[in-house]
Amino acid sequence: MLDVLMHLQKVAPIKFEIVAVNMDQKQPGFPEHVLPAYLKELGIEYHIVEKDTYSVVKELIPEGKTTCSLCSRLRRGTLYTFADEIGATKMALGHHRDDIVETFFLNMFFNGSLKAMPPKLRADDGRNVVIRPLAYCNEKDIQAYSDFKQFPIIPCNLCGSQENLQRQVVKEMLQDWERKTPGRTESIFRSLQNVIPSQLADRNLFDFTSLKIDESAASRFVNVVNL
Repeated sequence: MLDVLMHLQKVAPIKFEIVAVNMDQKQPGFPEHVLPAYLKELGIEYHIVEKDTYSVVKELIPEGKTTCSLCSRLRRGTLYTFADEIGATKMALGHHRDDIVETFFLNMFFNGSLKAMPPKLRADDGRNVVIRPLAYCNEKDIQAYSDFKQFPIIPCNLCGSQENLQRQVVKEMLQDWERKTPGRTESIFRSLQNVIPSQLADRNLFDFTSLKIDESAASRFVNVVNL
């Protein structure tokens, strides 16, 4: 994502500044030297935000339970606050198309809601606008580009090492679908951009209660029948 943003900074018709920010959540074995060395080499302004959310998550989440939800909230809150401190109005996150589709199914299967992660979103408190520059890119292409560019990889030892993670189960489901029917993931992603509220059942999105027939259309139909 940083590589893409740095390229856009040179060619886009708008001017913007880039500040790279990463969180050191104090996970055991976190290679804290890797990213600073890489960012220094690029010559870009950066900050490493140190906050021990790892201990908080391990303390509050029972062993064997999924840690992602709490970890994500803590990380997001920390980044929003830090963005305020440095005067940033946009926060770019690295989620890609497959992340968005996986989140859609996770919310549908486990939260009973039809929602995913939009490419652009204003934070609930209005302080920041979140953008996802890679939202329309699929994971496979990003992985290939990352391998080609030999970007440094920093593993997550908190959520990434969990067994039976529901996101991983959904990912495998989508990968299996994609193998059997190539292009299905792209079709699902397109459906998130083509929502028809009247064909769902959310009364907040569509006024089903006040729905009535079109009197003029009904009259025309009766006249045709009478003929």
